[in-house]
Amino acid sequence: MTIFNSNEFYDHESVLFFKDRTTGLKAIIAIHDTTLGPALGGTRMWNYASEEEAITDVLRLSKGMTYKSSLAGLNLGGGKSVIIGDPQQDGTEALFRAFGKAVHRLNGNYIAAEDVGTTVQRMEWARKSTPYISGISEGGAGDPSPATSFGVFNGITAAVKYKLKTDSLRGLTIAVQGLGNVGMGLCGYLHEAGAKLIVTDINRQSVQKAQELFGATAVEPEHILDQDADIFAPCALGAVLNDASIPRLKVQIVAGAANNQLEKPRHGKALRDLNILYAPDYAINAGGIILISNEAQTSIAKKR
Repeated sequence: MTIFNSNEFYDHESVLFFKDRTTGLKAIIAIHDTTLGPALGGTRMWNYASEEEAITDVLRLSKGMTYKSSLAGLNLGGGKSVIIGDPQQDGTEALFRAFGKAVHRLNGNYIAAEDVGTTVQRMEWARKSTPYISGISEGGAGDPSPATSFGVFNGITAAVKYKLKTDSLRGLTIAVQGLGNVGMGLCGYLHEAGAKLIVTDINRQSVQKAQELFGATAVEPEHILDQDADIFAPCALGAVLNDASIPRLKVQIVAGAANNQLEKPRHGKALRDLNILYAPDYAINAGGIILISNEAQTSIAKKR
């Protein structure tokens, strides 16, 4: 795979690879655009099947962060980082301290935060090596997930008002794919608003929790796209909306927390052609980055 010829390379400013022999760290940091300011974006740790898969993910995610910060009116650019490894077994303090050193070498052009496979604790470990970490507990905003959940909930409410001409979610059926911190938090808001929930996740304990707390109906992951619902809320990984999945949808609205839900830009038109309203992820899932942006500005001030 050559990065410059990749379909996911959108004139990124830089793509950097870091390896630490002692801890086994393998990380990629992609900075898409810093026109508005230093790049801010989460750190995803995932057991990628290949380096090519990791590169594709970090390129797509970093571009999305440019759109997200710009649309949210933040003086920040778009960047993202990925760590190749098993988040359950490989996420040691030593590894994240090494990752922090990698971030520090960029001299504040990239500010890292929590994402899939990482935690506030792990980012605090990274912060021992660099001030360019946002979303920490001590002196910071902490976990950005609740703010992201609340923002997506408000995005769904706005989409319902536009598409279904109602201010209420009561009685609407929402199929939620993914019950991580953001997805589970979103379910809480939706349940409180009176929505009926259909949920799925590869983590059985999370599914059981949603059933117990919210009276949700559980389905296997491979069946979530086929549900008769008003809204599909993708809150897992990206590229879920594609040539194979879109024809299966039986909803009027797609609005969720996952980044890069469209596999290709043309899939937005495919949804529109089916009269399905799509709320762009980078528009409605920006709550977390808005919350931690003040910490990022503090990091920038330290750089100066």
